[in-house]
Amino acid sequence: MSVKPKYADKILVGSKKFEFRKVIFRHPDVHEIVIYSSSPVKKIVGTCTIRSVVEDDPLALWEHCKEAAGIGEEDFFSYFEGRKRGYAIEIGKTDPLERPVDPKVCDPEFMPPQSFQYVDDAFYSKIKNAA
Repeated sequence: MSVKPKYADKILVGSKKFEFRKVIFRHPDVHEIVIYSSSPVKKIVGTCTIRSVVEDDPLALWEHCKEAAGIGEEDFFSYFEGRKRGYAIEIGKTDPLERPVDPKVCDPEFMPPQSFQYVDDAFYSKIKNAA
């Protein structure tokens, strides 16, 4: 999952308990997120488990998550502007990588996801081994 560096850092230190998305993964067996810290970092910085996913209108999401959102109200509503539905991924256990990994080392054809992409077991193992 692509996450802006300031939010990736907050997730990994535990001060951001929810990650917000306009679209969500459809595979029901997704239980862990590989965190790709977007530009200018451009590295995989850690993983986290998913406690739950809440789907609701943005106002209800904000009311439910604001105390642990790790994002300001203005930025939150700007992100969801014009949307009737949104998703809040509740972050569980985090596992920062000791050494962030350039994903192109694991897959030379890696393209950063716009929002998220699925990772197979082989790529996941390469990340863990490179860290």
